[in-house]
Parts: sequence; structure tokens; C-alpha cells
Amino acid sequence: MSAHATPTPMIAHKSAPLKGEALVPGDKSISHRALIFGAMAVGATKITGLLEGQDVLDTARAMRAFGAEVTQHGQGAWSVRGVGVGGFSEPADVIDCGNSGTGVRLIMGAMATTPITATFTGDASLRKRPMGRVTDPLALFGTAAYGRTGGRLPMTVVGAKNAVGVRYALPVASAQVKSAVLLAGLAARGETVVIEREPTRDHSERMLLGFGAQLDVAKTGEGHVITLIGQPELKPQTVAVPRDPSSAAFPTCAALIVEGSDITVPGVSQNLTRNGLYITLVEMGADIEFMNPRSEGGEPVADLRVRFSGEMTGIEVPPERAPSMIDEYPILSIVAAFSTGKTVMRGVKELRVKESDRIDAMARGLEACGVRIEEDEDTLIVHGTGAGGVPGGARAAVHLDHRIAMSFLICGMAAKAPVSVDDASPIATSFPIFTPLMTALGATLRDDI
Repeated sequence: MSAHATPTPMIAHKSAPLKGEALVPGDKSISHRALIFGAMAVGATKITGLLEGQDVLDTARAMRAFGAEVTQHGQGAWSVRGVGVGGFSEPADVIDCGNSGTGVRLIMGAMATTPITATFTGDASLRKRPMGRVTDPLALFGTAAYGRTGGRLPMTVVGAKNAVGVRYALPVASAQVKSAVLLAGLAARGETVVIEREPTRDHSERMLLGFGAQLDVAKTGEGHVITLIGQPELKPQTVAVPRDPSSAAFPTCAALIVEGSDITVPGVSQNLTRNGLYITLVEMGADIEFMNPRSEGGEPVADLRVRFSGEMTGIEVPPERAPSMIDEYPILSIVAAFSTGKTVMRGVKELRVKESDRIDAMARGLEACGVRIEEDEDTLIVHGTGAGGVPGGARAAVHLDHRIAMSFLICGMAAKAPVSVDDASPIATSFPIFTPLMTALGATLRDDI
């Protein structure tokens, strides 16, 4: 059960052609960061287009607990009056980050080099996820963390006093870990250097520069080397949050597999560290037109026109593409099931430590829907049934994972028989308007009691 809702089973029936405009919410990754960087600036940061899903609302509440003044002025319009780098005050109570791995790991980084103590928890799903990947590098600054066995929440973090910058090479590609270390480096003396062998989403670097931090990114023989000068005074900004490419993936993929569909998805981020799914879909034969490319809030965006694509074929997705689409493999698996031939996804072991074991969750759900699956620790292979070929008729277990829930509801829109999920309530954490948005396009979604 989610920390924020009781289980809500939902069912998706075969859909008529999807038509219209899909106005997806603001980018979740950028929304989290806008609140956190705003809280670490001196003065008032103004944010438009903020995603108002539960994950981001939990981060807003956390920033208030650390002393920032966070105010909602209207739909998507917020302001944050920050306390400056190193200015966080000690929270009076436990910080509940709900379902958000991004939120808790970035917030841990932000407070790690301020000499205060904070205790973090989350819902049942988040309490299963390992935090050591963040607390281990934070320990290099002198930060201490005390959690449950396996480095799991609830966890108390004791911030370092008089921290000095560190040099850290990421053992696995992770934008969350990279961002946590950079956030910790803000309040440390001297340089903090993060080295990543493979580039991950770069929203933190873009935003740090926008807020006035001294940061340099160089490509060397070691990989991408990010150097941050500590103890800056961050300047408040006006942040326009672009629409989330991970959320846009759901109406996009639904239109590709529901016969006769033709939709537009305006203003979607085309950040090169986030667009791996869209590159993959085009390689599979998807009919996606990228229109009116432009820049919004320092991020490249475009309007998408998406049409039903009944001749898509499976491909082998390059493993080096995984960091740019790690959250999109569940919905890609659904598209793969409606394509011809097999789609091979390698280098995806990170999926096993997301909100759920996403490889297992997708494999079991697709098998229940009549799709042949192969898997190992780092690989998921989907044997496609062709357009309209998925039998369906199953109920998928979502394991408190919003992306699993939305993926199988999209599956039900094109399968021969309806597909249901055992709990749709986690969808509110990242895409609170998913059901009305998809229904307005023509989908049939109902509570399945």
C-alpha cells in the first residue's frame, strides 16, 4: 500500500483511436531540482510548470522542514525563498519522501555538508531501496548515515562539519548519485570532482550553472569530469519547467500501438541525456514527428506528432543508451510486445533497484498477458506478437510502482482482452493527471472493483 493512497485496481479496455493534444505535466527531475536549488539560493526563486505529483510535493514539504519558504501561487506556479548554501536548519520531525528515490537521495546530498541531523523515511517501496550508493560517497565528506540493514530507510543522516571537497568516480551510471555528490559539494570547501564513465541526465549541471555556481564539465580519457567550486552564493532564478519526456512516453507509446491514433504532445524536453526512448522508437519504425524545436528554461524542447505505427519491428537496444532512458524500459517493453520480432534490452540491471524490480514486474505481467519473455540479471528480451497481437486478459501486479501501473494500462488499450492492474494509486506520485489525460484522448479506463 502506498503511503498516500489505498489500493485502487484499474482496468483498461481496447481503445478507439486516440486523438487530440496530450498536455503532460512538467518534468519531475527538473521539478525536484528547482525546489532544492531554490532552497539553497539567497532570495526568491520563481518556478512555472512545476509537476504537482506527490513525489515533488513531498520534496516541497521537505524544503520547508529545512527552513526554506515554499509557496504555491497557482497551478504549477511556485516560489521558493531560500536560506543559502549551508543555511539549512535542522528539521523538527522525520522527513517523509513518500515514493521518491530522486527526492530522498538529492535531499540527503543537499544537507550532507551542513552540521545538522535529519531522519528520512518513505513508503513501503522506498524503504526497500538501497541508499548506500549515495551515503557511501557522502561519507567521503565526513557525513555519517545510520539506517536499517542493507542501507535502507528509515535512516538518520548526520551532516559533516567543515567539509572539504572530494573526488569521486561513479561506479555505475546514476544521475541521482552524481547530483547528490554535487549538492554536497556546494557547502564544502574547495573543489568537488565527479567522474562518470557514461553521461547521465545533466539537469543538475545545467541548473547549477543557471543559479550561478562555478562548474566545469570536461570530456577526458576517464569519461565526463565535472568540477564544482564549493561555497558559492547561489542566485535566485526564474525556472520554466519543460514537459516531462518520461510522462510523455505514455501517451506517445499508446498512440503508436492503438490503431488509427494521431495525437500531438507539445513542449516535451529533448535533452540528449533523456531522449533515448524516442531514438529507440524511431529505430523500431515509429511514426513520430519532432516539430518546432526550441529552448525553454535552458532545456531543448519540441512538439511531437505521433501516429499509429503498425509495422514496428524489434531491435537490440544499445546498452550504452540505458542511462538516457532508464525509466522508459517498462513502456518500451509494451511497445515491443506489439512489434514484430524480438526486442533485446541489455545493460538494464539498474531496473532491479527502482521503485520495484522492474525487469521482474514487466516480465511476469507480460507473460500473464500471453507474451513470451526472456530475462537475466541485466537483460530483458520481449518476443513481439505484432500489431494488436497481445492476448491480454490479465491483472498485473505493480508493486507500488507508478511506471509499471501506467505501462500495463497502456497495454490494455491495444490488447485483444482488457488488462487490469492491482493498484493504480501510485500513478499520483509522478503523473497525477494520467487518467483524465488518457480518457480525453479516447482511452477507456475504469476502476476495477
